This record gives sequence, C-alpha cells and structure tokens, in this order.
Amino acid sequence: MESDKIWTKDFIILLSSNFFVSLSFYLLMTSMAAYAIQEFQVSESKAGLAVSIFIIGALVSRLFSGKFIDVIGRKKMLFSGLILFLIGSISYLLVSHIGFLMIGRFIHGLGFGISTTVIMTVNMTSLPKTKRGEGIGYFSLSNAAGTAIGPFLALYLTHQFTYQTMFIYCIVFSAIALGSSVFLKIHEIDLTPEQKANIKKSFRFKDFYDKEALPVSLLMFISGIAYSGVISFINSYAMGMNLTKAASFFFVVYAIFLFVCRPIAGKLFDSKGENIVVYPSFAFFAISLFFITIANNGFILLLGGVFLAIGYGNIMSSMQTIIGKVTPPHRLGLAISTLFICMDAGSGTGPFVLGLIAEKFGFQTMYGVLAITVLFLIPFYYFVHGKKASAVKTL
Repeated sequence: MESDKIWTKDFIILLSSNFFVSLSFYLLMTSMAAYAIQEFQVSESKAGLAVSIFIIGALVSRLFSGKFIDVIGRKKMLFSGLILFLIGSISYLLVSHIGFLMIGRFIHGLGFGISTTVIMTVNMTSLPKTKRGEGIGYFSLSNAAGTAIGPFLALYLTHQFTYQTMFIYCIVFSAIALGSSVFLKIHEIDLTPEQKANIKKSFRFKDFYDKEALPVSLLMFISGIAYSGVISFINSYAMGMNLTKAASFFFVVYAIFLFVCRPIAGKLFDSKGENIVVYPSFAFFAISLFFITIANNGFILLLGGVFLAIGYGNIMSSMQTIIGKVTPPHRLGLAISTLFICMDAGSGTGPFVLGLIAEKFGFQTMYGVLAITVLFLIPFYYFVHGKKASAVKTL
C-alpha cells in the first residue's frame, strides 16, 4: 500500500539537494558577468556568453538525461550529475583565462541539467499520487529559497570578501548536495534488455522529447520568456523610474508570497483539480506584468512582485504536477526533461528578444506586450489541457 506521507526522509534529502544546487545556480548567475569583466577585462557580450553558456550546457545534458535516465539508472545518473556540478564549482578556483572559464561554465551547466532533471523525476515518483500537487508545491519552495537567497548572498560575499570566497561557498553547497544524495533510496524503473537496446540505438528527433508533455511544456516556454523579462530587466527599468529602492526588495517580496501561496495552491490542486489553480494563476501573472507596466511608485512595483508569486510561481509548480499526471512512469524522466528544456529555452532566449523590444520601444511597452501575451495563454491552456481536465473532473 502506497504511503500518503509527503515529508519522508527521501523527500527532505531531495528538497535539500535541490535547494543547494539552486542556491549555487543563482549565486553565480547574478555575479558571473561582473566577474568575467573584472577578472579578464572582456566585453559585455563575452561576459554575457559566460553567463548563458551555462544554460547551453544544461540544455544539452537535459536532452540526453531524459532519454537515458532509466537505461543508465536514476541513482547513477544523479551521482554523475552532482559530481559534474561539483567539478564545475571547483573549476572556478583554477581558471586563468576566459576560455577556461567558458569550459568550466559549460561543465557546470551539464551537471546542473542532469542533476535537476533526475531530482525532479525521483521526487515526483516518490510522492503519493493523491498529494502530488501539495508535495511539488512544498518541493518547489527550495527553488524559491535559492532565488531569494542566492542573489543576496552573491552581493554580500563579493562586496565583503572576494569572488574566490564566493566560489568556495559554491563548492561547499555542491558537496552537501552530493553527500546527502548518498542516503537516498531511489526507486528504479526496470527496463528489459530489449527496451534498453532500443533506446540506445534510436536517435530520432522524437526520442528526445515526450509527446504528451510537449503542449504543457510550450506553455512554460512562453511563460519562461515573460518571467525572464522580469528577472533580466526589472533593475534597469526601476532605475529609469527612480524606483531602485523598491526594486531591491522585489524578489524578497516575491519569495515571501511564494512561500505563503504555494502550499495552499498545492492542496487546492489535489482536492479540486488543476484548473482551479492554473486559470487564476495565468490571470495573476498577467496582472503582475500590468502592475510593473504602470508602476509609478514603489508600492505598485512591489504589488507586481506579490502577483508574480501568486501567478508565475504557481504556474511553474502546477505544470510540473500536470506532467506527472499525463505521463506513464517509464517516460517520466523524458517528460520532465522536455518541460525543463522548454523552460530553459524560454529563459535563455527571452532576454535577447525582449531586449530588442525594450531598446526600440521602451520597458513599459515591453512589459505591456508581455501582460497581453500571458493573457492569451489562458485559452491556449484550455485547448491543450484545461478542457480535458474539466471532463475528467466531472465524470
């Protein structure tokens, strides 16, 4: 009989590992461009590449980790990813040239892509089906904590100490994530030798994504673009509006309300179905972008952060839970990989595309366009999943 407990030993270990991986990610994402410019005197474009090559590494590894997770084995794959992540963290202490930094960032990204794909897959498998929404709501708070603490810690460490000190912290966080995973009990999917052989020799395009997960993943691709507009340009926008003080608290407010609303949304998801959470979340996401568009004082800007948590924060965890519902266990790793690839692609391409819009028309226009775009995701969701979820709920 399946246990209905969420807070098991394995869940706590997975949540902790995910937090330390996420913390390292946000610690470096917010400081890597400045480090590359100061340490190697490179241009802004090369510094930007030092940031984005990490995402490229993550995308490459997600393509293969989703396909081979149950061929290699989930525990072996998790260890491989976390070891690569640790090696990537150590490499920052050894680089003496921008080229070596790029290589280290790529390796670090590979480790991040593998480990986060496996962690989410293992976590979803271990959660009781009747409480997946609630469990993923709690679990995703580890990402929220990394989002809030990482940038703050990066600023503190680089101002009070040195970049080398920050890298040592990343090594410690990576080592904790790897060390704690030793105590995990991971349920493996037993594939027949014939199934493994077929997966190994098949390299068609459709073998690298899950068809059932793709429609929901495309929603996250567009949502990821919209969210990247906030994380990439909110500080620049606030400077132009003389709202820098409020902007410094924006993601703190976001994280606080994320901690409040996600467990509530998760319970609603399990008891009432996904639609009661997802439809309002898209509406709140659009409202948050609207508030950012019209912000002429700090209160309205921070109100945008509140609605961003209730909106985008719940969309992200809801889509992960929906993936678990529509995907059979033996394809779950590939489905999670598909979702993360689309999220990463949106987050990676968004700043470039949105930067072009902002450059030509201004930040307010850019955020206004994003608000309207997110509103159109409501009917999109209805057609790709919402109407099917309604039909199941009424049976």
